[in-house]
Amino acid sequence: MYTTFYNLNANPFRLSPDPRLLFRSKTHEKALAYLKYGIQTGEGIVVITGNAGTGKTTLARHILTGVDRSRIMAVELTAPRLESGGVLPLVAATLGLAYQHLPKSTLLRNVENYLMARARERKRVLLVVDEAQNLASDALEELRMLSNIQVGERSLLQSFLLGQNEFRRQMQSPEMEQFRQRVIASYHLEGLSLEETQDYIYHRLRLCGWQENPKIMDGVFEQIHDHTSGIPRRINKLCNRLFLYGCVEQLHTLSEKAAISVIDEEKQELNSAENDAQEHASQNHRGSPDFPEAINNAHSVHPENTISNEERRLMSLEKRVAMLEKTMHEEHMRFQRMLMMLGQMDERDENPSQPSTQSNPGG
Repeated sequence: MYTTFYNLNANPFRLSPDPRLLFRSKTHEKALAYLKYGIQTGEGIVVITGNAGTGKTTLARHILTGVDRSRIMAVELTAPRLESGGVLPLVAATLGLAYQHLPKSTLLRNVENYLMARARERKRVLLVVDEAQNLASDALEELRMLSNIQVGERSLLQSFLLGQNEFRRQMQSPEMEQFRQRVIASYHLEGLSLEETQDYIYHRLRLCGWQENPKIMDGVFEQIHDHTSGIPRRINKLCNRLFLYGCVEQLHTLSEKAAISVIDEEKQELNSAENDAQEHASQNHRGSPDFPEAINNAHSVHPENTISNEERRLMSLEKRVAMLEKTMHEEHMRFQRMLMMLGQMDERDENPSQPSTQSNPGG
């Protein structure tokens, strides 16, 4: 809706990762350097961690757009949350191999044969694992084993692991010592600074055809940074709401007051959601004997994941918004045509045409 109102050629703040809109902040430049180093080295494991929404997936996809496809076969895998179990079936499925009802030894042999076949084609496989914090220790051990597969001194598989903060903590545990020895580079993404937050917003707007409509007052950026901690996806979510608010209110200047109003509204919604969750937990306590287990599960949920769930719902709404924008545009064009017709009628009323000069057949 607001893209039409502000004459933008695309949504600058969509939540889904888009490498075309990558903003090179200081922290993202450092992470890119580590990923490029991994590509050049061609072996081992590279780990990128950060809060949900810091741009890990966007960075990885940006790197993948520049790899030499004649030498590197890149595949992506999003790890599901599993209590236990290895990663071999997921890797096999991602590579297009059979994986159901097969023992671990067969899976490992099939994956190794696949890697050897690519090596004969003078290719190596780059495996990008997103949401790596969902992997159990035995799954990470299997990734370490796969990274050991070599022909001579040449590694056949390299892995980039992208994970949230808990994955960073998991890697520090004593049982992960062997895994850490295979990690050739590791970097933790931080949030954007206030100045970078402002530059980030302007960067995405300009890439989508922004012509300083709306104008954004300086105080807006400070409000956005304080509320989002400089996390890019949270910035996108808040800016989406702010620009939609500006569209509804017919604003061509977004003030600090408007930003505060949108932030307060979001806080109220989050508080309401928390109250609903507490009430739901209380009802489960009264009606379910498994309440202690539910509490344990609730404690395992991190705040950034809760926010991420809401953001995923917003991502599903983007398609609906796009359809609404199209409808609004069509209605706008129809309204413009009606105005033109009314204007033409008014002109005829003010300047009546000459009487008709048609001949009368009977005259």
